[in-house]
Amino acid sequence: MKHSKTHNFLSEYGQIAIGIGLASIGLKAFLLPNGFMDGGVTGIALLANRLIGVDISLLLVIFSLPFLILGYYTVSKRIVIKSILSILAFASLIHFGNYGTITEDKLLISIFGGLCLGAGIGIAIRNGSVLDGSEILGIYLNDRFGFSIGQVILLFNVVLFSITAYVVSVEVALYSILTYIITAKVTDMTIEGFEDFIGVTIVSNDYAAIKHAIMIELGVGLTTYKGSKGFGSNGPQQDFDIIHTIINRIDIKKMHRIIEEIDENAFIVEFDVNNVKGGVLRHYLDKKKGKTLPKI
Repeated sequence: MKHSKTHNFLSEYGQIAIGIGLASIGLKAFLLPNGFMDGGVTGIALLANRLIGVDISLLLVIFSLPFLILGYYTVSKRIVIKSILSILAFASLIHFGNYGTITEDKLLISIFGGLCLGAGIGIAIRNGSVLDGSEILGIYLNDRFGFSIGQVILLFNVVLFSITAYVVSVEVALYSILTYIITAKVTDMTIEGFEDFIGVTIVSNDYAAIKHAIMIELGVGLTTYKGSKGFGSNGPQQDFDIIHTIINRIDIKKMHRIIEEIDENAFIVEFDVNNVKGGVLRHYLDKKKGKTLPKI
């Protein structure tokens, strides 16, 4: 179903608002009342607040400015504008929001504070906005010097948590590292979803029917390449298409049923996929029945 620009706009910014709300709850209801830290720009603002007592919302905006300026030259202007609005809204919620202290248990603070922060940051990123500028630094250094974005962010936070251990306490630093790990993991899962992709290669005489069924019933893209089979170099040869596709692991049983209904003797090879880029990968990208999807 094709939505209007207004619908997409409202949906996008509505989800960003939800993300900002979740992140502010994680910070204001869990981390701040209990003196915990986080990674990235938020962690710098928390540490500075602890040392000099300046309002955390003001510090968050100030420390985000250099990264936003850097982002102006490294990512799209649209992302920068949305990030500015998001950070201002995030800072305002931190300043004016009053959620109370939910718990004083340090382990629960780390877990649920990290969950809220990670979910909020992930939702914002999925909709083209950034609440923490350390990712922009990673993109910039990756582009200029080839450093891995993950390595840049990891090094950034190793330095930050080392300072936290020295200035505040080792215990706070350790709990803050736990919070950051949870935040990072939840952020990744929110951005990427809980999906686990698997590659499938199918060899069958009924390749045409299987190909059509996969595209229509699963709604995924696929690639076909020519193959042939026979007995020896002088025996009868038969040409056919070999089907290759990538699907969500949760759909693998459905794919088996589809193939078995057409050819129960089909030869199927499955393999784990570590990384995919481009093409039609997920069935929810286009579920319109009867519409032919492009090949990957």
